[in-house]
Amino acid sequence: MLVPLYIIDAFTGRLFSGNPAAVCPLERWLDDELLRSIAAENNLSETAFYISSNGEYHLRWFTPKVEVDLCGHATLATAHVIFNDVSPGLDRVWFNSASGPLTVTKEGTQLAMDFPARALRKVPMEGVIDEAIGSTPTEVYQSKTALLAIFTAEDDIARISPDFAKIAKLECTGISVSAKGQSCDFVSRFFAPRMGIPEDPVTGSIHCALVPYWSAKLGKSALHARQLSSRGGELYCELRGERVKISGQCVKYAQGHIELPDVG
Repeated sequence: MLVPLYIIDAFTGRLFSGNPAAVCPLERWLDDELLRSIAAENNLSETAFYISSNGEYHLRWFTPKVEVDLCGHATLATAHVIFNDVSPGLDRVWFNSASGPLTVTKEGTQLAMDFPARALRKVPMEGVIDEAIGSTPTEVYQSKTALLAIFTAEDDIARISPDFAKIAKLECTGISVSAKGQSCDFVSRFFAPRMGIPEDPVTGSIHCALVPYWSAKLGKSALHARQLSSRGGELYCELRGERVKISGQCVKYAQGHIELPDVG
């Protein structure tokens, strides 16, 4: 049984930067354990699987350990595959997902995702967070599943040396650290070791919470963001009420197939 496989660098215009995602088009859903095994074998932060049915696309995402309810860079990568390799005539694609309907639209050289905004609530400062990320934030917030730690300056974010074992013990899927940027509106990093992702190169989904925060803080709806991982990535965002527009570029790195035993 052959399953198509694409590897796409997302949120970047050049190879070997941004966040690489695996994309696997399927004719039908395979067993969940098999999907998890494929994602673990790919060993990227996310593998996206999708099926097409009656003109609709159904999309799921897996880390090397678990299925997640929302992923930005792998959604962007999936749209890139559909636009460039599957249905070149399309300029917009609709996905059904665990987080509801999502759309991705071609806008010049960029792809623009329409994602749900995620609310934040302030939580007490705890020493355990300081120990986990090796630095003391000015504020800490809780989003739907992740923590957000705010710092004063971009250099603070670049210097953070996280303790992944301690982060994995926090009651959250991961922790984002963020500060006002020097040459962009804001910067961030994201750590999710309990999900099988020690540091995510570029995290589209966490911007569903970061964009509402920085939009209110900076008094503007259109924002340019950078993720300060070793690979780095660029995101162009806009708060639109209860939705967030997250845009970026993609580059194809590889195309081939996975060879699986025949599945009945």
